[in-house]
Amino acid sequence: MTQHGASGSASESASGSVPDAGRVTGSRHVLSRRRVLWGAAAAIGAGGVGAAGYFSGGINRVSRGLGKKVIVIGIDGMDPRLCRALIEAGRLPNLAKLAAEGGFSDLATSIPPQSPVAWANFINGAGPGSHGIFDFIHRHPHEQCAPFFSAAETLPGDGFLEWDDHRLQLDFWPFNHKPPRTVLRRQGVPFWDYLDARRITSVFYDLPSNYPPSPSQYGHHRCISGMGTPDMLGTYGTYQYYAEDAPADAIDEGGGRRARLVFDGESARASLVGPEDSLLETPHPIRVAFDIHRDRESDAAMIEIQGNRILLNRGQWSRWVQVDFALSTPRPFPTQHAGGICRFLLQEVAPNFRLYVTPINVDPSHPAVPLSEPPSMIQAMAKELGLFYTTGFQEDHKARSNGVFNDDEFRAQATIVLEDRLAQFEYAVDNYDDGLLFFYFSSSDLQSHMFWWNGDENPTHPTRATGEAAARFEHVKALYQRLDGVIGDIHDRYGGKATILVMSDHGFANFGRQFNVNAWLRDFGYLNPRECTSILTDVDWSRTRAYGLGINGLYLNRKGRERDGIVEPGEEQEKLTRQLIARLQSVRDFNGAKVIRKVYRSSEIYSGDATALAPDLIIGYARGYRASWETCLGELTPDVLLDNPSAWSADHCADALEVPGVLFCNRSIRAKQPSLIDIAPTILGEFGVSVPDSMTGHGVFES
Repeated sequence: MTQHGASGSASESASGSVPDAGRVTGSRHVLSRRRVLWGAAAAIGAGGVGAAGYFSGGINRVSRGLGKKVIVIGIDGMDPRLCRALIEAGRLPNLAKLAAEGGFSDLATSIPPQSPVAWANFINGAGPGSHGIFDFIHRHPHEQCAPFFSAAETLPGDGFLEWDDHRLQLDFWPFNHKPPRTVLRRQGVPFWDYLDARRITSVFYDLPSNYPPSPSQYGHHRCISGMGTPDMLGTYGTYQYYAEDAPADAIDEGGGRRARLVFDGESARASLVGPEDSLLETPHPIRVAFDIHRDRESDAAMIEIQGNRILLNRGQWSRWVQVDFALSTPRPFPTQHAGGICRFLLQEVAPNFRLYVTPINVDPSHPAVPLSEPPSMIQAMAKELGLFYTTGFQEDHKARSNGVFNDDEFRAQATIVLEDRLAQFEYAVDNYDDGLLFFYFSSSDLQSHMFWWNGDENPTHPTRATGEAAARFEHVKALYQRLDGVIGDIHDRYGGKATILVMSDHGFANFGRQFNVNAWLRDFGYLNPRECTSILTDVDWSRTRAYGLGINGLYLNRKGRERDGIVEPGEEQEKLTRQLIARLQSVRDFNGAKVIRKVYRSSEIYSGDATALAPDLIIGYARGYRASWETCLGELTPDVLLDNPSAWSADHCADALEVPGVLFCNRSIRAKQPSLIDIAPTILGEFGVSVPDSMTGHGVFES
């Protein structure tokens, strides 16, 4: 039987959350694939698109929703176990009210339970075989494991600016320049297209797995892209950190960059690294210089950048600062510009000056790349609310994992994100009339990755003392209470007038131990040589029969599919598959604990036309375990099982049965085991739209 998700829990039967977004985008093997459209498209952002309301061209198209209202609140990573515990403790009164009015259920997540996979299930109303997203990380088999972000891929441009004997060669845009372009890799038909065709309005705020934003054919679909939206560097979030004790030569680390500051007296000069200048034959980053003047006595500093003077006390955040990046266009051609925004945090003045700068976000008021459909939608919101984060991963978990932030600094930055999102939520509700409204909150996911720890499952936290771990987990509980208040407000306003659904894509679990798939394959002789350190650099494909890439995927080195495949399809492939499943499911930790709950054959759980890039096997980990950090990009470690030393101490990339999401409704849930793939058919049903054959889900209000 084809399965698209699983529900339940262990007792009853882990941007983008990316395990290491910086490692993916910072890798020398994949950085070239992360470049977003900066060349010619920068001119679009510089020229500006009129922010005249939501509708492109100023056409006011009347919705045929006929007053019908459906409101969906997507709370990434909200966990059913924790919800039940907090409801019983009286700490989530509004979700308890929803549960009493309509229902509260586990919501079966995707296999594997990774955010881009799960949200694509929600979008298509069907499993990964329909949309072609199977992990955060995919590979091109004909390039032997060249990895890329699964939901979107940036393709290289062509043509450049060149001088020859002081003469300009017109081998560049607009003459012969093909700029880099980012393409959405999610396949299939999103459910809102069926609403759009019926002239029923749908509005999405920060929708994951939809960058670049898919177009609206009839003008009744509007969307701001969420998880998967890059920063100005074309990565999924690269902070910049300046300190007197940083390395003499600037270094790139997963998700960030460190540079040393050298003061002359009490002043220092530094530079922000911006997007690549794609009009050059050999593109290089555009840099913007800024000056720092510190006052030790006042414990403060002033930053001067492009005419702005920013005075900060120690521990203080700046407002958003607009930064202009000029591309190398010679006379007589007009200079092209790309605008970004960033915020500064003065962490320390003396004795070691430390300054953090957020990833340089695309400026929502003049976006250099498309951030919304129509483009005017995000500009209209920025005009009313001011500047805000536009990257898909807004809470800077990499700054915490890399030690640039401490816990309190990460929580403060995450709170800034949440406050922005709450203001945007108010804006969304104030501008909502009828049709579908979808709003996404990321805070519950990325703060849980850092602060979740269920001491009942394992009293020993990998990086914190027991008391501290419990105190940090209390932050997560308080966040749930804050979001419960948001649900209460929307219920008070629309409870009797709208169908309200509160959902999450998956739940959460402790992550104390990690499993290196490729090291395990090496030890059993499936991957060679034994000295191999990475499948991207020094593997011998002529002697390798299987390899791991991404968080849950395992691939056979199949002849005729992989560039250097050796495993013969048919009997040899089947024998190897059976052997791998049996051995993986028997793996035990030093204490006898089961590491892997179940290994799935993709041929048995996926169906559809979009399975070309699917792994052969999907590893479903037991609670408390996950693929190691090194596994995600194909690296090997001496040991197969290791402690997780990261501040990222909780996860959900386990077996789908271990980490279901939640579903709350103000109408009765009649489905016995609702799943993510059921939400789209439910929404269509509320508007009287027939569910297409491409969807395998069913309405949750149907028995």
